[in-house]
Amino acid sequence: MVRKTKEEARETRNAILDAAEIVFQERGVSHTSLAEVAKAAGVTRGAIYWHFANKADLYDAMIQRVFDPLEAKLDELRANTVGNPVDMLRAMTLYFIDRVASDPRYFRIVEISWHKCEYVGEMAAIRDSHLECGNRYLTMGEEGFRLARERGFLPPGIDPRCASVGLMAVADGLVVNWTLDNTLFPLASYARVIIDAYLAGLCAES
Repeated sequence: MVRKTKEEARETRNAILDAAEIVFQERGVSHTSLAEVAKAAGVTRGAIYWHFANKADLYDAMIQRVFDPLEAKLDELRANTVGNPVDMLRAMTLYFIDRVASDPRYFRIVEISWHKCEYVGEMAAIRDSHLECGNRYLTMGEEGFRLARERGFLPPGIDPRCASVGLMAVADGLVVNWTLDNTLFPLASYARVIIDAYLAGLCAES
C-alpha cells in the first residue's frame, strides 16, 4: 500500500511537471498561474503545493528533470581521460545540441528558459542557479582546453578561458536562434559543421 501511494505521488508530480512544460511554453512563465497548471494537469492547487513550494520551485524541478540526465551524460564523457580533451568537449557540446534538436522535451525546456521566462521577482533565485550552472560548464571547458594545450593538442598561445567562452557562445548562439525559429537551419547537421570549424581554428597553428 505504501509503495502504491509513493507511485501515485510520483505520477501526480510528473503530471504536474508535464502540464507546466506545456502551459509555460504556450503562455510564458510570468503569465501562468499555478491554478492554470493545476487545471492542465487535472489536479487541485493543493496537489501543486503538496509537491512544490511555489512557481519558482515548480519551474526549477521542471528544468532539473530534463537536465539532471544530461549532467550524468556529461560526467560520463568527462570520465574518459584518455586522448585529446577537445574531443570530449566536442562530444559534450554536440550531445546537448542533438538532444535539443531531436527531443521535444529538451526543445520545450530550452525555449521556456531562454525565451519564455523573466528572471525577476520570485524567479530571480532561479536565474542565479542557472548562472552557476553556466559557470560550471564554462570552467569545465576551460579545464579541458588547458589540458589539451598541455598535452600538445592545442598551440601554446591558446587561452583556455577564451576558448571555452567561444565554444559556449557558438553553441548557445546556434540553439538560441534555432529555438526562435526552427525553420532557419537544420540544427544538428549545421552544429557539427560549425562546431568543428571553430575547434579546427583553435587547433590550427597561430
